[in-house]
Amino acid sequence: MISMIWAMDENWLIGKDNLLPWHYPTDLAYFKNHTKNQAVLMGDMTYQSLKTYYVTKPLPFKKVYVANIEDKEYTDGYHVKDLFEFLKSTEEDIMIIGGKTIYQLALPYANRLYITYVLKTHEGNVYFPKFDLADFKLIDKTIEDGLIFAVYERKS
Repeated sequence: MISMIWAMDENWLIGKDNLLPWHYPTDLAYFKNHTKNQAVLMGDMTYQSLKTYYVTKPLPFKKVYVANIEDKEYTDGYHVKDLFEFLKSTEEDIMIIGGKTIYQLALPYANRLYITYVLKTHEGNVYFPKFDLADFKLIDKTIEDGLIFAVYERKS
């Protein structure tokens, strides 16, 4: 199953200069709970951003895939040069964790979406690509600390 997880504010903002534009401990715990010990896929910029948080510790994922059209080696991850072939052929459960371009390209392959809605506006410069949720059905929703945690599954 291919899943995606992200948080966005009321304007679909997801980032500021390759970092999160907010700090919500509840959202960070939610993200960690859904990604820890999972196989994750991210773009190179997201990978570089995470490495600033995990300078001396390994990334907390079971397996790390980094999508990058440039040839690059990742000491703690696997390079994915052809994202579409990877998404079509993988038999692993994969959680896609960013960034914007990877989300946009992977959305047609996603079976499940974990969206945290931040009920405030923030300043930043990276927005989630607009899409229609009509292809998905809401299967779970929790409201906590000014956040809505929603889980959607693709309709059959």
